Amino acid sequence: MEATLTETVSKAHRPFRRAAVLGAGTMGAQIAAHFANAGMEVLLLDIAAKEGPKNAVVQAAFKRASKLKPSPFFKAEDATRIQLGNFDDDMHRLSDMDWVVEAVIERMDIKRSVMARVAEAVGPDTVVTTNTSGLPIAEIAEGLPESFRRRFLGTHFFNPPRYLRLLELIPTPDTDPDVLARVSRFGRVQLGKGIVVAKDRPYFIGNRIGIYAMMGAMKAFTDGDYTIPEIDALTGPLVGHPKSATFRTADVVGLDVMKHVIENLHRAVPDDERRDAFTIPAVLEQLVGGGALGAKTRAGFYKKEGGEIKSIDPATGAYVSAGDLNLGDLGAIKGAGDLSARLNALYEDQGRAGDFFRRTTRDLLAYSARRIPEISDSPADVDRAVCWGFGWQMGPFAMWDALGFGRILADLRADGEDIPDWVEAMEAAGVDQFYDGDTVYLPGEAAHAPLEKYADEAGLAPLKANPDRTVWKNSDVSLLDLGDGVVCLEFRSKANSLGQFVMEGIVEALDIVESSPDIRGLVIGNEGTNFSVGANLGEAAMAMMMGQVDTVEQFVAGFQQTIQRIRYAEKPVVVAVHQRVLGGACEMLMASPQPVAAAESYVGLVELGVGLIPAGTGTMELARLAEARSAHGHDNEIQGFLQVYFEQVAMAKVATSGAEAITMGYMAPNGQVVMNAERRFHVAKHEVIRMSEAGYMPPPRNRMIKVLGRPAGAALKTAAYQFLQGQFISEYDFHLAERFGYVLTGGDFSGPQHVSEQYLLDLEREVFMSLLGEQKTMERIQHILTHNKPLRN
Repeated sequence: MEATLTETVSKAHRPFRRAAVLGAGTMGAQIAAHFANAGMEVLLLDIAAKEGPKNAVVQAAFKRASKLKPSPFFKAEDATRIQLGNFDDDMHRLSDMDWVVEAVIERMDIKRSVMARVAEAVGPDTVVTTNTSGLPIAEIAEGLPESFRRRFLGTHFFNPPRYLRLLELIPTPDTDPDVLARVSRFGRVQLGKGIVVAKDRPYFIGNRIGIYAMMGAMKAFTDGDYTIPEIDALTGPLVGHPKSATFRTADVVGLDVMKHVIENLHRAVPDDERRDAFTIPAVLEQLVGGGALGAKTRAGFYKKEGGEIKSIDPATGAYVSAGDLNLGDLGAIKGAGDLSARLNALYEDQGRAGDFFRRTTRDLLAYSARRIPEISDSPADVDRAVCWGFGWQMGPFAMWDALGFGRILADLRADGEDIPDWVEAMEAAGVDQFYDGDTVYLPGEAAHAPLEKYADEAGLAPLKANPDRTVWKNSDVSLLDLGDGVVCLEFRSKANSLGQFVMEGIVEALDIVESSPDIRGLVIGNEGTNFSVGANLGEAAMAMMMGQVDTVEQFVAGFQQTIQRIRYAEKPVVVAVHQRVLGGACEMLMASPQPVAAAESYVGLVELGVGLIPAGTGTMELARLAEARSAHGHDNEIQGFLQVYFEQVAMAKVATSGAEAITMGYMAPNGQVVMNAERRFHVAKHEVIRMSEAGYMPPPRNRMIKVLGRPAGAALKTAAYQFLQGQFISEYDFHLAERFGYVLTGGDFSGPQHVSEQYLLDLEREVFMSLLGEQKTMERIQHILTHNKPLRN
């Protein structure tokens, strides 16, 4: 059967509603949690306890998973969708399930035994998958009825399932293509995964390549050529990899898990020409034997001692200080430009840094090329698997292109590497890159073919590449035509900060939208690392130091007016956010009547951390929400919500998901949370169309807000004082909290009073400007600008 991601509309769009997960270990419990995040009803089973309550094993495992940090759940209430049971009493319940995921221990005999029981228990239409990081999929269901095998395939969720995007699907020769398509679509849309269809080969794609890369880096340490800190400096963000790099990643994964994977890989690939690379390093044996298993035991390759992060010295078994990195001028390489420029600068470096990068990179690229067509027929799927599973920004073949096809090929020949025939054929045909625009070279076709993409994940790149789709732009924003009468304002300022030109761009975009009969509405979003971390503090600090107080106040007033324009726009405005959405960006989200948020959105009003209060309508909106969310508008009900919002802001609490942002009042209850962040523009566009078709009417202006006055402010001040007494906040934090509470409760009124929005906007701006003139606030601003960390002074 040809592995394909084609979605058969009639069957692939059928969602799964009820799922069972068998095995409540590290992976099983977290898969169940993510199913619950997606709104599914979940049954989580494990072995029956030998003594005491039969569910004791699954209850203990689920309790451990619920306490994991970061949390596997979007919000605590999602855990209530999971029911617990055991293999003795509850296997019959599988007959009611749409999808059963077996996630028991990675032993073939146990998996086959459990799968035989599953085959007897499930209904005739239940889809069954085995979750494994590398065991042969077809063998697990071998001998079971053909009707069962047609509904059976392998899944490989990466750990942790909520946060790592990759989901490898491994069909067998018997798997029904419609079943594969259904699981693929559900995984992509409802679970938010990047889907890669892999061949049934040991450790599939992601782990086969990713683990090989880690072993190559580790070898430079075990050979004595480089230190652990040096290798992590060369295999982290500098080359587009996560901050955890090589050895920190191993510690997070667990050194016992790492050892187990390496052992299994070595055993499973007897014909791999680089099989010896999958040999357990002596230092890893030493650490695991001594119980140093990484982050879970607080000691692995790294250990924190006396506030200092030290790394293992294999010769002595002691942990030693990092010392200076003997890697030359890494600063110059970091400053070379984008990732492609940094990779080339590092490749050309003549020092130890360049030596390491050239050696490990060429080895990895040659190995990856030789794995085609063994593990995949497409270089793009290899790149996707490594990027989505290991958090790389470029996979091996994209790196090869960035460094130059011909240059790398010549260097590989000089190294004596075995070049696969398909790469030689590329060169002979005059093809000098794996990717060409929206195409990728497919060895089986000896030609470039279109990259497989989903229309709802296209994002903004195709629009930005077409000048005809730009409606208007300035230095920091572009207004792009999404089609069907919808436009999108993309801002691309440094760190997507909300500075003068971004805010002016929003006003201009709204003017264009409202004045054009051909435009239905506006989406505000971008494709940066984060949506935005808020207002441009650098601009404010510089203006204050130059004595331009009036200029700053005018900007704050303009910021407020712009957010109000979003709130009361005549046509639908959908703010579509992702990742960090902080400060002024959070206020923008709060203003959108029908927002869209990627599930992984981290949203909060964190202004107190820089010595200020929310003054871009945020404090006003929280005061309004306190009354709106109260059941009857009674003072005590409003006070309860004020207390919650006060503590959120005073303690700089950030919602850890789009769903939690709704709970915390940072996003409208009718907002859409999109599991797959790549689909947010598609969903936002269709929200604009839906509202336009329904005859959109903006919220009424001139709303009056009930504030509670000084008595309520005093109660909030008392709460802040308790935080101060408990040493949770500093004296200045207490001062800031008191100022925030003053605005939140309406200022100096002796009791409850209805006030206009403008009254509260003027009040929040007045307090904001007074704080901006205080020395400790300026110290906080300078510290965050210099160190990217908050100062608690």
